[in-house]
Amino acid sequence: MLYWLLRRILLGPLIRVLYKPWVKGLENIPTKGPAILASNHLSFSDHFFLPLHVDRKITFLAKAEYFNGRGIKGWLTASFFRGVGQIPIERSGGRASEAALRTGMKVLDKGELLGIYPEGTRSPDGRLYRGRTGVARMALESGIPVIPVAMISTFEVQPPGRLIPRLLPKGQVGVVIGEPLDFSRYEGMSTDRFVLRSVTDEIMYQLMVLSNQEYVDIYAATMKERLASARRSGAETGLPSGHAELSVTPGGHAATPSPAGESDAVSPAEADPDKGKKKAEDGDAA
Repeated sequence: MLYWLLRRILLGPLIRVLYKPWVKGLENIPTKGPAILASNHLSFSDHFFLPLHVDRKITFLAKAEYFNGRGIKGWLTASFFRGVGQIPIERSGGRASEAALRTGMKVLDKGELLGIYPEGTRSPDGRLYRGRTGVARMALESGIPVIPVAMISTFEVQPPGRLIPRLLPKGQVGVVIGEPLDFSRYEGMSTDRFVLRSVTDEIMYQLMVLSNQEYVDIYAATMKERLASARRSGAETGLPSGHAELSVTPGGHAATPSPAGESDAVSPAEADPDKGKKKAEDGDAA
């Protein structure tokens, strides 16, 4: 109820008037039945612009911290996120990752649309970061295609640390929806980490093409940790924080996610489990 109230009466009309957002490829989202919508994650405002264009409800997996606040503010925040179709998940790995996976599978089992951000967190600088393999595992276990979704210019609307969204020229913000990606060729291989990485990188490659973002072959969370460490180091040494940030940015990194990241890339033919085992690296659910 609150989802449709926000979309059709409160936030939806306001966003249309202020931004005039556009959409391309809307026909790629099915009118019924389950689908996995895998999106790049540029800003908090991503939660509004995609659902604005889709007539069906999209349920997103969101970090549990949004739902655990105290007092009136915490209650309002949790109510808002539930209202815009978000369900809480823990992101600490291990059992929490498995629980997040099962939560997403329940949404798909009900024939609904599941939204997921494979990067696991918002981009710290507007670039596209390495995907977590949870989206691949959901796709392989469910047999449901993945629809890549690229958010355009939402980073400029609300970059990290900005509470109030910026007003951009009308028609600058948009959404590009790609054709469904079918991974049925990997049926029965949902526990093979070579395959999970290959599938995830294929999804990230499509997001890179649709969004025209620069790709960085490390996790966004890792980059955030490096930037935070650099800022602390800059404060201790008296250097400007910008100087510290530049020192940890992987300059000239022209990586692409297809083929997979150079440290663990494999082709589909190499994903045969009889050809060797690989050390577990990233079983995250989102």
